[in-house]
Amino acid sequence: MDGKTSVLIIDDDPAHLRIYGWIVAAAGYEALPALVTANRIDFPDARAHVIVMDYRLTPQLTAVQAAEMARIRYPDAPIIVLSDVYDLPSDIAPYAQAFVRKGEPAKLVDTLGKFPNGPTTEPDIAA
Repeated sequence: MDGKTSVLIIDDDPAHLRIYGWIVAAAGYEALPALVTANRIDFPDARAHVIVMDYRLTPQLTAVQAAEMARIRYPDAPIIVLSDVYDLPSDIAPYAQAFVRKGEPAKLVDTLGKFPNGPTTEPDIAA
């Protein structure tokens, strides 16, 4: 790790993990993909400062179960829920500190910036 704030991205679609990883990395964060397969999450061996998770996962693992698993492993990391629904679903609301609709990358980056561990930037010594 190079000192950047790390963002754990939980999703069951490898393509979505790549897309959101690119968005997060372009914003100055370290992206930590965590693929959901059946009833488990492949968590990386790294500290996560913020968690971004998809709401619709596999039939065997609900978003609530995934949030509970993430809370055990990363108890201090706020959770941002991503979904294509219009409002934060009530079952995941107790676990979420923020909600962003899918397809709104600028809003996701803005929401990430609202948490205390924002991206670490190097000072501009050339100025």
